[in-house]
Amino acid sequence: MSKIVTIKAASRSKAGKGASRSVRRTGDVPGVVYGDKKDPELISLTYKAVLPHVETGRFLSTLVDLEIDGKTIRAIPRDVQFEPVKDRIIHVDFLRLGKDARINVEIPVHFKNQEAAPGLKAGGVLNIVSHSVNLYCPADFIPDDIVVDLTGMQIGQNIHLSDVKLPDRVTPVSREDLTLVTLTSQAKEEEAPAEAAPAEVPATAQKAPAAAAAPAPGAKGAAPAAKGAAPAAAAAPKKK
Repeated sequence: MSKIVTIKAASRSKAGKGASRSVRRTGDVPGVVYGDKKDPELISLTYKAVLPHVETGRFLSTLVDLEIDGKTIRAIPRDVQFEPVKDRIIHVDFLRLGKDARINVEIPVHFKNQEAAPGLKAGGVLNIVSHSVNLYCPADFIPDDIVVDLTGMQIGQNIHLSDVKLPDRVTPVSREDLTLVTLTSQAKEEEAPAEAAPAEVPATAQKAPAAAAAPAPGAKGAAPAAKGAAPAAAAAPKKK
């Protein structure tokens, strides 16, 4: 079960961008608590109280007891806004959790017993498809992670979310049976055969002699005109 952290906060009465900037100028972080069919409540938190929890990387799936002016509100962070240049926290949204509430939480997926997977020993490649899954969890019970056991996994085998036993009262958000991990054979790159280089023509190769032109009729060496052949036409006289 996720650890419940306690963060002290203070109520604030003014809303809007100007009021939020005033809170930031004091070094605090503006925030809001909403949900459970109650009016939203504006709050401010000290920067040092929020930063360590954000840096864990699991802040949005952590249960928080907000101590606000002597009262305690059970909530879960739903959004953290950052200043784009300095990457400072500038606003936090909290969802108020009522009794028996169920919430959608993103839970990390971890894998164990890789050394007990025969497919990996045979040279297979482990492909992690889902590093986290969205689950419906009771507000008072949020699992830290979902652990997938790879013992006995063979090449060509897949593990889906339905293959993992979830804690009681925890159910998947998606109706699809999500693939968590696959074990595939290592693809071998086949080298393409080298193309045959074109034969080089020797630089000293001589060109074939051109065919001799046929001699004109009547010229020396020309074949005699065929008997009965028509005489060549006389050239037209030039006009004076």
